[in-house]
Amino acid sequence: MKSIIKKSGIVLLAISMLASCKKFDEINTNPFAANGDQVQTEYFINNSIIGAQQDPGLSERMFILYWVPGGHGLQDEDGETFSQGSYVDDWASEYYRQSSQWQNNINTAIKIGNDQIAKGTSKLYTQNLIQVARIWRAYLMSEFSDTFGPMPTDAFQGVNPEFKDVKTVYYFTLSELKDAAAKLDLSVTTPTNVKSEDPAYSYDYAKWRKFANSLRMRLAMRLSEVDGQKAQSEFEDAAKGSDFIKDATDIFSVTESKGWDALSSVFRRESSWMGLPISATYNNLAVGLGSIKTADQLGADFQSAIKPANWIGQRYTEQMATKTNDPMAGYWLNGLPNTIDPRAYKIFSIPGTSTTDPLYPAIGTSFTTSTGKLKNAAGADVKVLDAKNTWNAKVDGNWGAKVSRNAAITTNGCKPLMNLTYRGGNNRRVFFGAWETYFLLAEAAERGWNSPVGAQTAYETGIDKSFEYFGTSANASAYKASTDYNRVGTSVAWNHTVEPSATHTMNYEDGITGAAGTVAVAYPKNDLYKSGSVKNDHMTKIMTQKYLAQLPWLPLETWSDHRRTGLPFFENPAVEDIMTDLPDLTGSNYMTASVKFLPQRVKYPSNLRNSSQTGYNQAVSALGGADAVLTPLWWAKH
Repeated sequence: MKSIIKKSGIVLLAISMLASCKKFDEINTNPFAANGDQVQTEYFINNSIIGAQQDPGLSERMFILYWVPGGHGLQDEDGETFSQGSYVDDWASEYYRQSSQWQNNINTAIKIGNDQIAKGTSKLYTQNLIQVARIWRAYLMSEFSDTFGPMPTDAFQGVNPEFKDVKTVYYFTLSELKDAAAKLDLSVTTPTNVKSEDPAYSYDYAKWRKFANSLRMRLAMRLSEVDGQKAQSEFEDAAKGSDFIKDATDIFSVTESKGWDALSSVFRRESSWMGLPISATYNNLAVGLGSIKTADQLGADFQSAIKPANWIGQRYTEQMATKTNDPMAGYWLNGLPNTIDPRAYKIFSIPGTSTTDPLYPAIGTSFTTSTGKLKNAAGADVKVLDAKNTWNAKVDGNWGAKVSRNAAITTNGCKPLMNLTYRGGNNRRVFFGAWETYFLLAEAAERGWNSPVGAQTAYETGIDKSFEYFGTSANASAYKASTDYNRVGTSVAWNHTVEPSATHTMNYEDGITGAAGTVAVAYPKNDLYKSGSVKNDHMTKIMTQKYLAQLPWLPLETWSDHRRTGLPFFENPAVEDIMTDLPDLTGSNYMTASVKFLPQRVKYPSNLRNSSQTGYNQAVSALGGADAVLTPLWWAKH
């Protein structure tokens, strides 16, 4: 990997010598302008793939602070900005600039390959490298478009690019994937030194074809709610040969590094100021789901902390946000859940866990404080909350005065945080997993499309592939048979489609006085899907399992799926006080789900307007609405 990084550095140096550093570093230079860079094709492919891993400065700005809160993958940690509909220009500007570099590099790779073929200087494998570059370009374009919306499809090709609407972008990428996959020659062998320039598949062209077909299935499904005929035809064509990502060996992923470079962990290192806490969405979907008991997942040190299945926790009306449709609003679980999806303990560490215990995930040495004071409305201290061996999530939003009364909920060490497995740079960042292919096939079959795998088989195989990835396969059979509901009223078993009752009775105690009580807890109403009347049908199950399988690596996909289908259930931000950028969410309608309460896209950054007012005007016109966070993309559920 060091040799790959070194080679990438040589490529960057060559680029800067040939194109001048102004092309990449001046914030107000049009990043879509064409240039004549000339370096070997494989070097540009390598540089584009590695760059897209996002260096720590960029991953914090885009991956963690935009994609993650958009997809409810983790708590929105930096001032709860994007979850409140707000926007920071320099976060978006940096991604726009760097993504444009990656796209420039991959377009240059295609141009160099075609030029070599025209001049008669190509290698036997050059044609295949061009197809690989086209496949990767399609991915980059989808990532960029799913973030901002309209973009050029003719950039970096010696002409003044024009921004195209999202439909045009998607039709272009789908066509590219089909054609490039068909033109890959699997009989071609590639020299070892060239294989080392592909950090994903080492130029295993059979795997690149599988990725192209699975990616085409992903992008085709994106159109399901607005262009059903196109979505179905493209999906069925991509899936018909069963030549797609099926197994762990096919996963599209790239090895991370422990350094401070483009290959550094996308979640940053354990010394980061970011705690990366569990999201309320993940927590509500995982707790109670699958019938796998915490007692059977954890060791002796945790047994006394496990609570009964009918225990909701301690109620704190003055210290916990209640103006939200989060089913845990107002409650603190003063222990560990009785049952929980077994993947949760693989991703997140339990508050107070020893950082030296080899049996349980650790988060390093930065977040060891697991206590916090609680105050009453008058500002007096009323309790010190000990979060050791507890399991709680802070719902995003504006907590108003309550946030200053609850030091525990704002202290990272008091919440489950992402563990070192994902923070430490010892992993491979996943762009497409086998589980996703099967959940796509399950959804297609459920929609009545032709699928090589039946809906139930695909759904259960998707769960199996995810459990295999997380090392929880021993629980898979019992999990798939479970009819227990999670906190939002969804179960796992495919044939269990009985809707939950409107409420379920839970026990609690007053967190200050200790007085015991019972409460009828309502399962939240998801107005974005079938007007909120359905919580446990096949589609809800598919999207719930897909969400749980995609995290932590693919928050852009969980965000896109929710924008497309309204599934799974995303709670509203708490509105204890007004949020200027979410004007439609108020203290009177917070129990209703609406697309007006959730971010829909990232605004175009100022460097687009500064470099090309014409291009910016084209982009906004093609968007079909204001350049705003709450403007839905073309394919999104309206």
